[in-house]
Amino acid sequence: MTAEEQNSEGQHSIPMEGEDITPKKDGGVLKLVKREGTGEELPMTGDKVFVHYVGTLLDGTHFDSSRDRGEKFSFELGKGQVIKAWDIGVATMRVGEVCQLICKPEYAYGSAGSPPKIPPSATLVFEVELFEFRGEDITDDEDGGIIRRIITKGEGYSKPNEGAVVEVVLQGTCDERVFDERELKFEIGDGESFSLPNGVEKAIMAMEQGEEALFTMKPKYGFGTAGNEKYNIPGGATLQYKIKLTAFEKAKESWEMNTVEKLEQSGIVKEKGTQCFKDGKYKQASVQYKKIVSWLEHESGLSEEDEKKAKALRLAAHLNLAMCYLKMQEPSKALENCDKALEMDSTSEKALFRRGEALYGMNEYERARNDFQQVVQLYPSNKAAKSQVVLCQKRIKEQHEKDKRIYANMFQKFAERDSKKEADKVKPESKENGEEAMEVEHGEKEAQSEVKG
Repeated sequence: MTAEEQNSEGQHSIPMEGEDITPKKDGGVLKLVKREGTGEELPMTGDKVFVHYVGTLLDGTHFDSSRDRGEKFSFELGKGQVIKAWDIGVATMRVGEVCQLICKPEYAYGSAGSPPKIPPSATLVFEVELFEFRGEDITDDEDGGIIRRIITKGEGYSKPNEGAVVEVVLQGTCDERVFDERELKFEIGDGESFSLPNGVEKAIMAMEQGEEALFTMKPKYGFGTAGNEKYNIPGGATLQYKIKLTAFEKAKESWEMNTVEKLEQSGIVKEKGTQCFKDGKYKQASVQYKKIVSWLEHESGLSEEDEKKAKALRLAAHLNLAMCYLKMQEPSKALENCDKALEMDSTSEKALFRRGEALYGMNEYERARNDFQQVVQLYPSNKAAKSQVVLCQKRIKEQHEKDKRIYANMFQKFAERDSKKEADKVKPESKENGEEAMEVEHGEKEAQSEVKG
């Protein structure tokens, strides 16, 4: 006799009632609503949900409870982080809803159970309350800038990478107004040419083939503080995009190419990057240059001739990346690439000059001046470097003057505070002290008259 059959025969067994909510309609998960929730919206795949639950066996034995721990339980829906019954059941709930889920073994812990509390082949009963659900943050820094809510889950585990050719159907809205609705085929990294904000490309790179999802994008990942005149989007606007990834072909990864292919492809993308840069498409240019670095950075065992070609391509890539980041006003990334270029060629005129520009952009005027002075020493004919040295000297002087004013004010405040403290110390503390002071003063006057006499 199975544990389920034993439980069914118990005097206090829980009735097997509720709606069959399994996709197969095999009776594996029965749901009984105990308290209706509010609103019409349901959680979607990938949403983070927050619940309280109490778990019991069919005979009423409690085996687990988040309420006893006094802490809500959270998980990402549809990601296999919990038993199947939960992924199915919680997806049907509204905020505030309380329901009972009766879960057959194949939708719970199966024939193995989860000893010691859950026996083999056990049917489980959960009372679940849904408090909140929120979309999945897909940004690298998890800053809440792009939130995904999956409408239809995709297939497989593969996702587009930088340089992948993607086919999408998208709809962009702002304040419930549709401003963009298209079917597109383009290369990841070239989205700007199609008037797409960078958040759309980040979103697509998080998707699986066949997936359809809603993305909410904060201004940083949308059209920023400038907005978009073409679409009549004001600065600082939050955007929503509904995107379906119908097909994609990944760009070749480094490990998929031999040395000859890497060198050949690096030369091709270098030219492509240069053309993008000339056209003012700095982000697209940077994508191309980054490919060269990823392909050749860790390449080893090259012949002397190939090593020379690889080094020249890597050096050019870092120098060009630095220039792209300066144009995009990202000086810290420009500085990083200049440092890498200087590791390969410590006297590179472009690397030293661009590092000076990056440091200047970060208000590091003394370090910037040192780089520009080094350029002047190594390349005396570089007039731009001489001008930058003068400009840095001016900024350093201004900074010193500002610091002096700040410190002067600070010391003045300290002096005033100390003077006040001293004045407070000599104030009469009582009548007796006051009388003593008068007696001393009277005595001094008498002494003075004696001297005069």
